[in-house]
Amino acid sequence: MEEREGPAVTAVTQLLHILSEYGWYIFFSCVACYFVLQRIGSIMRLKSRQQPQATEAELEPSLIVRRQEAMDAARHRMQQELDSQAAKYKEKQKEIEKEKRREKIQAWENLQEGKSSRKKPITDPEPESNTPRATKPKSDKKPLRGGFNPLTGDGSGSSLWRPGHRGPSSGA
Repeated sequence: MEEREGPAVTAVTQLLHILSEYGWYIFFSCVACYFVLQRIGSIMRLKSRQQPQATEAELEPSLIVRRQEAMDAARHRMQQELDSQAAKYKEKQKEIEKEKRREKIQAWENLQEGKSSRKKPITDPEPESNTPRATKPKSDKKPLRGGFNPLTGDGSGSSLWRPGHRGPSSGA
């Protein structure tokens, strides 16, 4: 085979030799330069955003005054709405207190007259019968797994889980 020796072949060979020796250094340097340039670019964008605002404020002080007045008016409206809501809530609370007081007075008067002091719902009276079902509540059913707790293993199950020891293993 015939090897070509020329300036192009030697340049490529030298380039490959440099990349094989210093490739990772070159790669990480390029990555670091990229991040540095990104950071500088973001700082420059921030500065360019801040400059027009400062010039706008210097040129139009009446604009700033109008904005502040609008903000004050909005705050004043919001405060008035909040005050009106608070007044409505206070009135509702007073009405509820009056109703509770009236109910307590009514219960006291009923108690003094010998009536029941508790309110009972009005229902149709059911005919009373002397059957065992009417006098005794139903309790023939067994409770479902009484006292069973799956985490502690209490109960009648055959499997019992217990947590392992927390210390180091006792291997050799």
